[in-house]
Formats: sequence, structure tokens, C-alpha cells
Amino acid sequence: MKKMQNGPRDHVPQAKREWGTVGAEELSAMLWRERRQLELLLFRLETQLVHIRAGNWHWLKFTASDVEKVLENLRFDTLARNIESSAVAIEWRASANATLPRIASVAPPGIWAELLQEHHHALVRLLKQVDAAVAANIEALLQGPSGDVPLGSGQPGDVVAPAASGTPGACGTEAPTDTANTADDVMLLAENANIERALAVTRDCSLPLLEEFLGPA
Repeated sequence: MKKMQNGPRDHVPQAKREWGTVGAEELSAMLWRERRQLELLLFRLETQLVHIRAGNWHWLKFTASDVEKVLENLRFDTLARNIESSAVAIEWRASANATLPRIASVAPPGIWAELLQEHHHALVRLLKQVDAAVAANIEALLQGPSGDVPLGSGQPGDVVAPAASGTPGACGTEAPTDTANTADDVMLLAENANIERALAVTRDCSLPLLEEFLGPA
């Protein structure tokens, strides 16, 4: 039997990545993350709207906090994505502040142009849905608990003064209904505070950096 030659192994070169795709993979992953954060923001806004329409004013302190947290995460992700998109744009010989459609238009041959365009369409659609949810929330919040007295017309931090106490009794003591009236006044103040906070957070849902990156509608 012939002995096997113990020569050097044949070198099989690994397939090289396409030019400019390493940064594109990172950019695509970040765009996916932004899409998920937008979906979560939309969910939080729609959840808040359900509670507003149900008159669950006491839950607004939680819904506003949820919206605020998602906004904070989304804006952080947008800043990180801006850095990556600038690097990819420069690598693909576009300007550093190129919009997503522009980056897709100069993508190298392969799947990237189509994939980035799909990201663009999805982000534009989600942003429109978020804008609609914001408008619906603001409209509902401005109606207030009674549904007929608009709120939010005053300055931030303004509160509604409690109603006057009941009529004093014969001995100078207040009528029994005064305690109930005071409790109602305190509840009304708490509701108004929750509404004002939810209104302020909802009005702050603008995303100018993302809108600029997506380009003209």
C-alpha cells in the first residue's frame, strides 16, 4: 500500500465578504432596532389612548412613564444609528448626512439596496402611525375627565383650585358633605396632574432626527 504523503494541506481561501457589506450589516441591525422601538412606542401610545377613553385617569402616570422610557431608548438608538449610517454613506461614496433613500441608491450590487428600501418603507409607515396616535392622544387628553372643559390651556404646572367648602352648620361646623367634597377635589387635582403630565410627554413625541434621515415624504 502506498503511504499517504504528509504534505501541507491545501489552502482553501474563505469567501470574502462583498465590498462595503460589514458596515451595512450593522446599519441594517440598527434599523431593525429602531423599527422595534417605534412599534413599542406605537403600542404604548395606543395603550394610553385606551385608558384615556375608558376614563382611567389614575393610570396615566404609568402610561406617560412608559411612553417616556420608549422615547428615551428610541432617541439613543437613533443617535447610534446616525453614526453608523454616516460611516456607511462615506464608504459608499455618499455624503455623511445622506438620507436612507440616498444610501440605498448608492448601495453595492447585492441585496442591500432592496433591504434598505424595505427598512425605509417600514419606518415611514410606522412614523405616520405614531403621528396619528399622538394626535388622537392629545385630542382625547385636552377634553379632560368631563369631556367638555378643555385642559392644557394654562401654563405647565397650573392646577385647578379646589371648590369652595360647603355651607357651615348652625354651630359653625361644616356640613357632612364637606369631607366628601374635599376628597373629590383632591381626586380632581390628581387627575388633572396626571393628564397634564401625559399631555406634556405625548407632545414631546417628535422625532426630528429620524424624520430627517428618512427624507421628504
